[in-house]
Amino acid sequence: MSILVTGGAGYVGSHCVAALHAAGEDVVVLDDLLRGHRAAVNPKIRLYAGSLNDPVYVGDMFRRERIEAVFHLASLSLVGESMKKPGRYFLNNVAGAVNLLEVMCTHGCPPIIFSSTAAVYGHPTTTPIREDALKRPTSPYGESKLMVENVLKWYDAAYGLRHVALRYFNVAGAAPGGEIGEDHRPETHLIPIVLRAAREKTPVKVFGTDYQTPDGTCVRDYIHIEDLIGAHLATLRYLRDGGASDVFNIGLGHGFSVREIIEAARRVTGADIPAEAEPRRPGDPAELVASTEKAERVLGWKPEHLTPDEIIASAWRWHRGHSEGY
Repeated sequence: MSILVTGGAGYVGSHCVAALHAAGEDVVVLDDLLRGHRAAVNPKIRLYAGSLNDPVYVGDMFRRERIEAVFHLASLSLVGESMKKPGRYFLNNVAGAVNLLEVMCTHGCPPIIFSSTAAVYGHPTTTPIREDALKRPTSPYGESKLMVENVLKWYDAAYGLRHVALRYFNVAGAAPGGEIGEDHRPETHLIPIVLRAAREKTPVKVFGTDYQTPDGTCVRDYIHIEDLIGAHLATLRYLRDGGASDVFNIGLGHGFSVREIIEAARRVTGADIPAEAEPRRPGDPAELVASTEKAERVLGWKPEHLTPDEIIASAWRWHRGHSEGY
């Protein structure tokens, strides 16, 4: 029996595949390689280079493989792009997921772990954010993820499709050995942008310095990629043990400001990273921090990398060895 990882050539997907393979699991990857990287996948892993929007191809893959569980990590994930091209996000993220679920239910309904996002919450009214907080996405990206969460509930009701949605907060860092890491094109995440500034000796733009936060800059919950993958493995164990469908926040449970991230990067890299204040970007909440109590209680999972220095140090090892990406 094998485990399917859709989007397994992407940032989170490649780390998930590596961890499953190291744990002795038989892993199969489905990735259209539009934004994933073939080089991020161990050549020993079976890689199907195809799209979820091609249900015939997906069905053929399921007929070849005996899939016991699915990690659905494939999606488009750029908030700004989704605002300009909403149709692309709904076709890829929602229709692609429905195609996958239809094929899965034809082949025995294996349980599925879905990569969701804190973007489903929009602008939260309380922090830390609990899973039962009001969901008000402010982008087609966030809306598409919430739509898939709701679709999963209906497939559970109709077919008994057990599922867990993991709502990621800000994922960062890289594998301990620096062999795989974060390579987005374009890059929109703060930590790799700050590390690029350290390499290239260019300033980092700080969007907004007058928020109601301790230092005036936005606060976000950063979770190390290794801890995020640990949550995925814990979820797989939970489902194998007969766990019911559910949803969990996956974050550190503590936030760091933009200025704190820049200071940590200066410590880790030894570089004098200049920062330039810019006006606020529309739609940026002042603070996004997860409540992780439910995941810790139900899944028996806790993050182990607790400081921004740890997260940034692992990312720095990757970026120093892969200045041009994969």
